[in-house]
Amino acid sequence: MNSPIGQYLEEHPFMSLSLLVFVALSAVPFGLFLTMIVGTAVIACLGVIIIEGIVIAVGGVTLLCVLCGLVILSFGVSGVLSISYFAISSILNYIHTARFLQKDPRQSQPCSKLAEDQPPVSGSKVTTYDK
Repeated sequence: MNSPIGQYLEEHPFMSLSLLVFVALSAVPFGLFLTMIVGTAVIACLGVIIIEGIVIAVGGVTLLCVLCGLVILSFGVSGVLSISYFAISSILNYIHTARFLQKDPRQSQPCSKLAEDQPPVSGSKVTTYDK
C-alpha cells in the first residue's frame, strides 16, 4: 500500500482491524437501507400509478354519467321542441285555413268585379304589330 492511508494502516494494525470490522458490520445495515430506499421508490411509483389509474377510472365514470345525462336531456329538449313545432304549425295551419274559408263580403266583391270588367285572356291568340 503506497498511499498515505495505506501506510498509516500498516503502521497501526489495531486501527486497520477496527476499520475492517466496521466496514464488514456496516455493510448489512447499509444494504438494508439501500433496499428500503429502492423498495420505497418502487412502491411509490406503483402507488402513483395505481392512484393515477383510480383517478382516471373515477374521471371516466363521471364523464360517462355526465354524457348519459346530456343524452337524456337532449332527448327531452328535442321532444319538447318537436312537439312545440308540430303544435305551433298545426295552430297556424288551422288559423290560416279558418281565415281562408271565412266568407268576407269585402274580400270577395272586388275580385269578382275585376273579373267581370276585364275580357278573358286567351293564350292562343298572338298579336303582332307590322309596319
